[in-house]
Amino acid sequence: MGLLTVLLGLSACAALSGSYEKPQVNITSFTLAPNTVGMAPRFDIGIQIINPNRSALPFRGMTYAVEIEGYQILSGATPDIPTVPAYGQADFVIQASPDLFGSARLLGDLFSNNQRSSLEYGFSARLDAGRCCR
Repeated sequence: MGLLTVLLGLSACAALSGSYEKPQVNITSFTLAPNTVGMAPRFDIGIQIINPNRSALPFRGMTYAVEIEGYQILSGATPDIPTVPAYGQADFVIQASPDLFGSARLLGDLFSNNQRSSLEYGFSARLDAGRCCR
């Protein structure tokens, strides 16, 4: 279907630890949130973070966005990120809201160019680890 890109920003850990490896972020599910109220839908996105390091990663929060064909269509932020144990993983769910302008531009682009056999999409996440790797 397209290209899935995951970007991580962990400047505090990367700067303090020479042997630090960036964690891996996987999307495990993507559904319409059951508690959606109002005109704009919300989406639940299942996330899995894998920590390849020997130290636990106590995250403070995360910002994230979903793009299709270069247009940001969903975004969100959360302070509720579990600590990922050393050489372990954590699974949790985040919620994202639609970017109506980005979605409208994408729809306009799709309707004007109907010769597509696939769409490029991406998920970007910026994790705030604070001062995790002393």
